[in-house]
Order: sequence, then C-alpha cells, then structure tokens
Amino acid sequence: MLTSFFWSGDAIRSRRVSDIVLSGTLDVPVPSARLLADWQRETSSRLVLEPGDVEVMPLARTQARWPDYKRCVQAISDWTRPLGLPTVLASSDVALMACRGARYHHDGAQYGGAAFCNLFLSEDKGLDLHFPSTGHRIPLTRGTAVIFDTGQPHGVIQRGSGSFSVADFAPDQDCIQIFLTWELPIEDTHVGQALKVVFDIARSTTPQLDEEQVWLNGAPAAVCPETGRWYRVD
Repeated sequence: MLTSFFWSGDAIRSRRVSDIVLSGTLDVPVPSARLLADWQRETSSRLVLEPGDVEVMPLARTQARWPDYKRCVQAISDWTRPLGLPTVLASSDVALMACRGARYHHDGAQYGGAAFCNLFLSEDKGLDLHFPSTGHRIPLTRGTAVIFDTGQPHGVIQRGSGSFSVADFAPDQDCIQIFLTWELPIEDTHVGQALKVVFDIARSTTPQLDEEQVWLNGAPAAVCPETGRWYRVD
C-alpha cells in the first residue's frame, strides 16, 4: 500500500495513494503554425530539453497568441463536469509544460496535497503515459486528458517499450509533448471522491514527519527512474 504524507495547512496529514487513473480523449483545437513554431523555439533554444526532462513553458505567451486556448479550458471543464470538478478546476493553478519523455517518478514529495489534471496539446508522437504500479498505459495524442494521484509513479515512454531509455529519444527525433496541467487540491470533496482517496490512515506516524513523502507498506521508498519500480530507502 502506498501512503502519502502531505501538508494540510500547517500540519502533516496522511492518505492512501489512489490507484485510479481517469482518462479520455477530448476535442481540442489544433495549435496554429505560429504557436507551434514558438513552442519549438522555446524547447530547442531556451529549455534545450534532454531525454526525460519535464519543464515549465511560458503560459501567458501561449494564451496571448492562441485565441483557441479558451476552447481547451472549456473542453477539460466539460469533461470534468460529471465528476463535479469544474469549479475546483477553475480555481486551481494551471501551468503549460513540455516534456521529452519523462523518467519514472512520483510528485508526492512536492505536490502530495494535489491530484494532477493534464491535457495534452501535441499530436501523437508514439509515446505513452505509463503507470507501472497500476498497469494503466495511455497513448498521448492531441486531446488526451488524464487525472491521477501525484503519489502514483508515472513516466512517458516510447510506445511498445516497458521502461524509460534515453536511447529511445534520439536528437533528431521529434518527441516533445506540450501539455496543460492543473493542480487539484486532494482534500476537495469532489477530487477526493473522484479518486476514492482515504485519509488519515497513518495517524501515529504523521507527528514524526516534517516534509511531504510517499511510503510503501509502512516504510520510506523511492522510484527507479528507468523501470518505475519501488525500492526501499533508509
């Protein structure tokens, strides 16, 4: 069992890491040629993404140069409506991200109090979002939408592969994915219900901790960046 210890106000709280991954394919507009060129310059000149890198892109510039950005926000809002999430989505922090694949990792040490809601804006480049612990494997294409627990290990790997390998991302290969990501507060009633999160499962441990972390079966653990498997740490 995976346990997330996260900040709730000024205290550490515990919860079970959800193994639910919600996904769908939404109808989102094709980015303009001007915007695609801007993204390409940003990722190749300023960010210089190496295989496995995930970096923040300038959201305000994209919003200013892409009138259809609002249609993307509306599409994700409509998709989350049956879950009761549009209100919390509208009030949550959003960022524009770029990745050239992604090594397996979890985000529970920085965002343990959140779930991620991602909307991918790039075309299909033969990459999958893979959750090794749950078995979910989601092909990434324009309009792919995903909601998942930040404590759940995940990576972006080549389709057909079972692990992350730098060799799968050759310098001359276009394998960069651009996506929007929202941080949804895990303690929000609708978010917790959508992922069936169980809180306060390790009350005796939380007073001893002073930082966010994820434990496996009652002990600290980390994720292998190549395989996504958990291993114990001291």
